[in-house]
Amino acid sequence: MNKKWQIYETDENKIQEIEQKYQINKLLATILVNRNITKKEDIRLFLEPTRGDFHNPFLITDMEKAVERIIKAIEKQEKVTIYGDYDVDGITSITVLKSFLQDRGLTVESYIPNRLEEGYGLNKQAIEKIAKSGCELMITVDCGISAIEEIDYANSLGIETIVTDHHEPGNELPKALAVIDNKRKDSTYPFRELAGVGVVFKVTQAIGMKLGLKEEEYLKYLDIVCVGTISDIVPLVNENRVIAKLGLMLIRQTKNIGLRSIINSSGYTKIDSNSISFGIAPRINACGRMGKAEEALELLMSKNYNQVSELTQKLNDHNRIRQETEKNIFENAVKQIEEEHLENNNAIIVGGHNWHHGVIGIVSSKITEMYFKPSILLSFEEDGIGKGSGRSIPGFDLHDALMQCMDTIEKFGGHSMAVGITVRKEKFKQFREEFEKIAQTAHIDEIMPVIQVDNKIEIKDIDKEMVESLKQLEPFGEGNRMPVFVFKNLKIDSIRALSEGKHLKLTLKDNNTIIGSIGFNLGHLAEEYRIGDKIDVVGVLEINSFNGVDSLQINMKDMMRSL
Repeated sequence: MNKKWQIYETDENKIQEIEQKYQINKLLATILVNRNITKKEDIRLFLEPTRGDFHNPFLITDMEKAVERIIKAIEKQEKVTIYGDYDVDGITSITVLKSFLQDRGLTVESYIPNRLEEGYGLNKQAIEKIAKSGCELMITVDCGISAIEEIDYANSLGIETIVTDHHEPGNELPKALAVIDNKRKDSTYPFRELAGVGVVFKVTQAIGMKLGLKEEEYLKYLDIVCVGTISDIVPLVNENRVIAKLGLMLIRQTKNIGLRSIINSSGYTKIDSNSISFGIAPRINACGRMGKAEEALELLMSKNYNQVSELTQKLNDHNRIRQETEKNIFENAVKQIEEEHLENNNAIIVGGHNWHHGVIGIVSSKITEMYFKPSILLSFEEDGIGKGSGRSIPGFDLHDALMQCMDTIEKFGGHSMAVGITVRKEKFKQFREEFEKIAQTAHIDEIMPVIQVDNKIEIKDIDKEMVESLKQLEPFGEGNRMPVFVFKNLKIDSIRALSEGKHLKLTLKDNNTIIGSIGFNLGHLAEEYRIGDKIDVVGVLEINSFNGVDSLQINMKDMMRSL
């Protein structure tokens, strides 16, 4: 598929000014300008954030009320239950709040709904169980902002509730004692993009300040806060950047034996945003996807080495089963797409029998990535009800499109890029046809994937020091992606496919300078190019360490013939 390369228009004067003023190299200065980080304080905050850069938690609406109520529970030794979510953000949120409150001498219960049986968020049966256990105060983490009825029900059973969440609220807020969510319309807090665990961190910070505790008492959980923040794909800017940058430093020396064990078992040697996103997060998430979220929580809370070892093995097993399940559904879906020639449609909608609900969303993401089209995958049960997930592409509002075919849908929820959906089997064909018409009018075939390019570079100008300097921009993630560069008019010196044709390995030459290049999932291009061809390449610069030898290489995102 053709991709559009969009190069930033650079302000050379601004770049030069920043380069000289802050004594950094031109490449780093260029990227800061591209990211619109040009003021002195913004540059300092971005490159060298400190613990002094956290905003005052009491600026958050309802924080004072929440803190007073939690302190009262600590003083009176009340029964408190934390109600969380089954993903990484939810599990790390419970871990941080439960650990912090237990350190204050409070006995705390926690409740995580079973993804496969109860689904996301609060439900009345769970609240009933919590009430029967004698709970006086319930604190929600990473959920609760839309639980209007459920919190009314909790009130009727005599449970007081504090909501902490980071999802968009509806027109009505739940009637809780305090509702802490920076996306509230009346919020004046300087940053609205905290993850659920970031909101919990602010609560512990506020309690710590109120009780006159040392900063260390709440900062010591920054490793867990960092894992939840990076895993939840919130923009790594402002306060999230402070959490991620300082948290990663803490993870490297973490005292949490469960977290240390997951890192060791994941096989990653370098601890960065990458190893969290692809090493730690999938293992914790796999528990929730397989209906075993408590095991991930137990692991992060455990102080027992034998138990940690046992639970780490379970997490790895869940992750392996999740991968196998995902692979089977993916292969089934692709087979169906090819047999029915659905790749020619504007949107891809497929259904299967008893596909695992916990992984169907990941497969939808993969299908969308593979065909660059919106996709919806539905799993039909024996009763003819199909439940599934959908993912979209930039430029096509999936939520809005589904609003236009409500007559064929039982229910759905989500946002422009991702949805959960229920469709009856007898309406599936009609739904697919209706949705295809909507996708057609949106001219999806004209939407091209865009690669945002930071700058054009000559390979003769690259050195190890320059590439090392880019590490100052870490951690990379949502809102702070890895810098991408374009390299023009390079001659192919060698070319071959790796891993049974999956990946592409090149050496590229410009006059007398040679650089290696790797293109993951670009193996199909090996047949299209020959040694001696002149090409343009976009990719990320990195240092490849192999057998103790460091060499510069381009991690390629795309390539085309030079004009």
